[in-house]
Amino acid sequence: MRPSSVAALRRLEQRVADLEADLAEMRQHNLRLAELADVVQELLVPMASRDDATVQAAVERFRKSL
Repeated sequence: MRPSSVAALRRLEQRVADLEADLAEMRQHNLRLAELADVVQELLVPMASRDDATVQAAVERFRKSL
């Protein structure tokens, strides 16, 4: 293999590794966003019905998940 081909292959391998790391990070962000959406949903219904005990329990579960 020519030196330029080896260098190009290494650059591509690094780019793939970087993209895989970015994808893993994005998946973590998406998971956290989904968790936050679940918490918001858990809070909206009890808040609308003024169920303070359920709201406090949901807030506490969220705090423990941090």
